[in-house]
Amino acid sequence: MTIAADTTTDKPATQRLIHDWSSDKDVFKNVSWGKAMMWIFLLSDTFIFGSFLTGYMSVRISSTTPWPNPSEVFALTIAGHHIPLILIAIMTFALITSSGTMAMAVNFGYRADKHKAAGLMALTALLGATFVGMQAFEWTKLIVEEGVRPWSNPMGAPQFGACFFMITGFHGLHVSIGVIYLLIVASKVWRGHYDDTHQKDIQMSNDIRNTNNAKNYQIVEITGLYWHFVDLVWVFIFALFYLW
Repeated sequence: MTIAADTTTDKPATQRLIHDWSSDKDVFKNVSWGKAMMWIFLLSDTFIFGSFLTGYMSVRISSTTPWPNPSEVFALTIAGHHIPLILIAIMTFALITSSGTMAMAVNFGYRADKHKAAGLMALTALLGATFVGMQAFEWTKLIVEEGVRPWSNPMGAPQFGACFFMITGFHGLHVSIGVIYLLIVASKVWRGHYDDTHQKDIQMSNDIRNTNNAKNYQIVEITGLYWHFVDLVWVFIFALFYLW
């Protein structure tokens, strides 16, 4: 039986590039639906957070009332010392550290080391829960001690409360959902839910070969994509709310 030669390799580089990107089969054949849908979700979420932060910058720049000083608003008194942004620094450290543990979880996931992957995901969830707990403490301090409300602010511009609670609350919701997501996936990884073998037929030169006993831990990477996105968004919130 005669097999037709692939003439695309004889084409110029530009034509080969156009050929590859015009064919879903060639470009996206190794991308799962789960990963593709996560990227689409994260893209839409990027537009939402981008709109919120852009609106916040516009409101702050156009405000005629002095904006509260973050070093004073988010300071804590510990052992008689007034320390600015100490709580925010710890929160940021916890969230950035969780990105490292999540990256290691993905690495062990692709090594099919389910116990280490699940353990690191659980540790990531713990760091995320720590962040949410400290954020709840921060909110409580602002509401109870400082008297900040979404519609008023005794320390300066009234828009401060609305912007702060809306954006940090929306981000905190994402972190909370991420913690639940991490724990569910970690539980399934630990119990070997993704150890089931699957068949994949690959046809090459009229020969059909079966790839057996392949463990699918791509869900760990997909979970990691969401978590890294949440961490990245916090970097922008941290810079605009607490350092500006």
